[in-house]
Amino acid sequence: MKKIIIFLCVASISFSGYTQEFRGLKELIGRRVPWLLSSVSFRGIPDEGGKDVFELSSRANKINIAASTPSAAAMGLNWYLKYYCHRSMSHMGDNLSPVAHLPKIKGSIRIVSPYKYRYALNYCTLNYTMSFYKWKDWERELDWMALNGFNLVLAPVGTELIWQNTLTQMGFTEKEIADFIPGPAFTGWWLMGNLEGWGGVMSQNMMHQQAALGKKIIERMALMGIEPVMQGFYGMVPTTLQYKFPDARIKKQGKWAGNFTRPDVLLPDDEVFTKMANIYYLETRKLYGKNIRYFGGDLFHEGGSSEGVDLTKVAGLIQQNMQQNFPGSTWVFQAWGSNPSKELLKGLDKHHTLVMELVGEHPAQWKKREGFEGTPFVLSPVSNFGEKVGLFGRLEYFNSVVSSAKNSPYNKLFTGIGIMPEGINNNPVVFDLLSDLGWQKDSLVVKDWIKNYVWYRYGYTNDELRLAWQLLLQTVYSSPTVHPDGPPESVFCARPGLDLKSASAYGSSKLYYDTALFKKAVVMFKKAALNIPELNKVETYRTDKIDFMRQVNANEGQRIYEQMISAIKIKDLRKFRAAYARFEKALLSQDALLNTNEHFTLSRWLQQANNFGSTVADKKLAIRNAKTQISYWGPDNNPGTDLHEYANKEWGGMLSSLYLQRWRKFANDVVRKLKGEVTNPIDYYQMELDWSNK
Repeated sequence: MKKIIIFLCVASISFSGYTQEFRGLKELIGRRVPWLLSSVSFRGIPDEGGKDVFELSSRANKINIAASTPSAAAMGLNWYLKYYCHRSMSHMGDNLSPVAHLPKIKGSIRIVSPYKYRYALNYCTLNYTMSFYKWKDWERELDWMALNGFNLVLAPVGTELIWQNTLTQMGFTEKEIADFIPGPAFTGWWLMGNLEGWGGVMSQNMMHQQAALGKKIIERMALMGIEPVMQGFYGMVPTTLQYKFPDARIKKQGKWAGNFTRPDVLLPDDEVFTKMANIYYLETRKLYGKNIRYFGGDLFHEGGSSEGVDLTKVAGLIQQNMQQNFPGSTWVFQAWGSNPSKELLKGLDKHHTLVMELVGEHPAQWKKREGFEGTPFVLSPVSNFGEKVGLFGRLEYFNSVVSSAKNSPYNKLFTGIGIMPEGINNNPVVFDLLSDLGWQKDSLVVKDWIKNYVWYRYGYTNDELRLAWQLLLQTVYSSPTVHPDGPPESVFCARPGLDLKSASAYGSSKLYYDTALFKKAVVMFKKAALNIPELNKVETYRTDKIDFMRQVNANEGQRIYEQMISAIKIKDLRKFRAAYARFEKALLSQDALLNTNEHFTLSRWLQQANNFGSTVADKKLAIRNAKTQISYWGPDNNPGTDLHEYANKEWGGMLSSLYLQRWRKFANDVVRKLKGEVTNPIDYYQMELDWSNK
């Protein structure tokens, strides 16, 4: 009898714990699919050998979701929504309307994730997409993350206040601190050690706002079974630290892209490092608690100077300090370029180290470096740079890379799949595929998987939709051998010139697919609504239709541009004027098309920035940050910055207010030259600077 009583007590406690554990998912259902709320029940089950698992079944008009963690349960919920209800949530529109009859599950379904980690976000995503997120935006973001099974997410929101509190205790003045902390649209590159102070001064009110937001994010993540990756102290310090502590062991880092001055690196064998790191981590605990288990921070990211530095020793000391302040924590690195180096990884405890391989559009480092010299790693594609607008995603390529890693000698080090886009408001098919790959024992057959995607993306399916998407797989979502760096850039968005190869210094306008076949796919996609008129009421269909039409127009713009240049070369003024008239008409047509959908408008971005600020000064700062980032980027003192147009946006409002004005200047200049007149060089940088300040 005593044993029975003990068993019942333990079972009661366990049941109560699981009920509490899944409370966040009930709330998620209430926010996103309230029509399902009364029909879903959750219960906890053991994991499978340390791996997340969920089970789905129907009983007594209820959908039963059994799962090992809230993250697994949320993925189970999404699995039911997608593959039974044909409903889905995305950054580019939702299809979450109620179903007429709740589909039943025959028997039961059990899905086990092969991976410990399902990771999301890039430091750049925090700015190209999320610079001006407030709680409502983050709440939606976290719901999407949970539904897609991500259990490890980059979230260093509010780090500004940690740094302010740390530097204040280190004797820095308000101005010195303000010169170090950047504006809200540039925090990612500050945290990566690329720049300091640019885009500021961030107000005290704004810093407290971000810190409060960071707390809410972490609290919600805990309910969803998501671990946050916060910012660790890895030695990045203000360049003014040398004046406060002239004897400190500081390594100057030189310049970063665009001619920004990088923050210095304080070496960890200096007592100033220990003091500063301990204050930093204490302030982190004060704001966000002691249960943080993952910290990001990349030494010598995208260059910097490590000459004369014992990287093995330095890395070991930094990790030791991290462990002393947060025992058992894991240091998370971005594998980008030569980072993290072999010498750096050699100094680390690999049980507390994780490498995020940005492998999607680049040759795989994990294979060349033999599993990062024996370090656990996660495969994550970038897919999009600068949140440029463009259709792109090497679906089959990444599917094959995952299969290759699973069957490699490094399969035990291959601990996760992730997404690391620089901007996430684009190409939802990419993120859906990667989310599903996180729960697949075997590789997917992409051409078959896409059929289900079509159905749950739009809530309807027919021959036209299915054929259109098979053609999209052969064109914009193909896997060419040329390794394109994200989507081809639109010539409409480029600083005008006579031999344009791209809009940004790091991109390309080269079209790697059959544009005629792509146009056929778009025609077929639009035709689908003739047979299913209800499609025109579905947000996801309307959004994708505009995006596909936009790409057709951008491709046509490239063809007309080439006609303009051909006319200039043969010095035919009449032909140039005719070609430019067609170009401007196409640009304005594109602007009008994109203004019909909020996902493609400048006004959405600027309104978000305006709402982010709570005072007139904060609003002004946020809006200038927003406009600077998507135009010349910075800094102000370098007209030749190679960062201009890095985050170009083919948006309604952006096309007409900046890009068209530049092209008109160019056309007027060409006409005068063809007439034999002498002209002065056009200062496009000043145009962008003036536009950002308006």
